[in-house]
Amino acid sequence: MPDQRTQSPRSTRPHDDAPDTDAAFRRMAALPGGPERSALRQEVVCAWMPMAVRLARRFRHRGETFEDLEQVAQLGLVKAVARFDPSRGTAFPSFAIPTILGEVKRHFRDELWVVHVPRRVQELRRQVRSADHELCSSLGGRIPAVHEIAAHAGLTEAEVRLGQGALESFAARSLDSVPGHSEDSQPLTDTLGDVEPGFDLIVNREALRPLLRALPERERQILYMRFFCEMTQARIGLQLGVSQMHVSRLITRTCARLRDQVMADAHDLRRAS
Repeated sequence: MPDQRTQSPRSTRPHDDAPDTDAAFRRMAALPGGPERSALRQEVVCAWMPMAVRLARRFRHRGETFEDLEQVAQLGLVKAVARFDPSRGTAFPSFAIPTILGEVKRHFRDELWVVHVPRRVQELRRQVRSADHELCSSLGGRIPAVHEIAAHAGLTEAEVRLGQGALESFAARSLDSVPGHSEDSQPLTDTLGDVEPGFDLIVNREALRPLLRALPERERQILYMRFFCEMTQARIGLQLGVSQMHVSRLITRTCARLRDQVMADAHDLRRAS
């Protein structure tokens, strides 16, 4: 009868998904680059794949499909196998687990945010979210106040508010969605403002202001009488002692020159930006 105190190497491992690939890693390190080494590396990756799936399972219900999480974790495993050096005396799981988890966290940080949020604010979001969950449990389900979260997480109230502001930046809401449940609720599209038609008028006036000041006195006077005093061309001609046709040509020529100058300035601004 075998000694029950004797355990196999497999039984001393913390998880059933931790195969013994030490010999394979040593052999792979001794092989030059080529098909044989690639095939052995693929074999090691397949052996450790269940561990990658187990680690990916930790991040379920965080806004990403489990299939995509598996792929990201498996990519981290491939990188870990390629970079692992058995000569350093470190067990492969000690090297692979941080590599895989780092790959998954990087995926959440860089790929899934709808709105770009600085890393510092992302960290504040994580701290605020964690403190909020812990306090809700200890407060009997009551929503904790900002100062309570700040005291629990060791943050300032301003940092808590900044982290709270990022809580909803991870996912986007459709503009066709209807917030609330009352009969008076309206789609978000109905709450968006329209473009103010007066903005273009203000922009055009400000663009023309320096150009009008630079006009010769006679041309500036004619434009003032025509567009600000609403005088007819014939009346302007009588007041200035010129023909109505001459007034018409001056107005047309001056307006065309002003329009060309404004368009040229706008083109220069677009090129500079």
